[in-house]
Amino acid sequence: MALDNPIANVREYLVDLQERITSTVAMVDGGQFVVDRWKKRPGEKLQGSGITQILEDGPVFERAGCGFSHVRGPQLPPSATQHRPELAGAPFEAMGVSLVFHPRNPYVPTVHMNVRMIAATPKGKAPVCWFGGGMDLTPYYGFEDDAKHFHRACKAALDPFGVDKYPRFKRWCDEYFYLKHRDEQRGVGGVFFDDFSELGFNGSFAMMSSVGDAFLDAYLPIVDRRKNTAYGERERSFQLYRRGRYVEFNLVWDRGTHFGLQSGGRSESILLSMPPLVSWAYNRQTKKGTPEDQLYRNFLVRRDWV
Repeated sequence: MALDNPIANVREYLVDLQERITSTVAMVDGGQFVVDRWKKRPGEKLQGSGITQILEDGPVFERAGCGFSHVRGPQLPPSATQHRPELAGAPFEAMGVSLVFHPRNPYVPTVHMNVRMIAATPKGKAPVCWFGGGMDLTPYYGFEDDAKHFHRACKAALDPFGVDKYPRFKRWCDEYFYLKHRDEQRGVGGVFFDDFSELGFNGSFAMMSSVGDAFLDAYLPIVDRRKNTAYGERERSFQLYRRGRYVEFNLVWDRGTHFGLQSGGRSESILLSMPPLVSWAYNRQTKKGTPEDQLYRNFLVRRDWV
């Protein structure tokens, strides 16, 4: 690592994290990620580059997207300064790894993970850096063991940085990944943090890295447990319907999506979180006592999992 360039260290870590995750997931799936290296054209609002990796139509993952980006812009977009009004209009650079994996089997949950850093450079002042990230799990059919395992992995990643971090970021995740227009949680949560710098640059970077490093251990044992579960048209129909909620959240409420689109980011990479197939149904109801009903009653609620 470049010891004299802390921002370069973050980039190096993120590029390596993306490669570790995609190479491991490719082995689990048996498919191959397409690697799309891109660079912003001269004259565009944002400048920079990135690596989008995507696996589609695999035996385990119907669509698995994992993107790295490192971009620079002339001024922070509104979504990044709503909690930092003093930085409005400041030039910035942002880098991160973001992934969403949509499994084929309805008994395997969808997962999202993101780790990122933003550095603002207000005129005449020192750069201001902050970190964000987290991961969350969205099952279609709920299993207590899966939710507990995922949350324990999140807690283990954060405990070295203070025992207050997991409960605080777990609550933040529950509040953030919530569809206000549906009065409904997106899934069983996980952890989420944003605008984080309270441990200083090195400590905050270390905490973000710990979350990124914990992802594979948090998710892959669940995939292994559920990927061969038999399912039929009923489960598939419910999976596609519930994916609609995922799309609604990402387009209506997600700050990361808004940041990318407002700042002139690369739409194809920003929207890699979208599932390949999805359905909507008017006022669909679940029958009491069914597994689908249990998802709403026992899993799409705010609970303590550890």
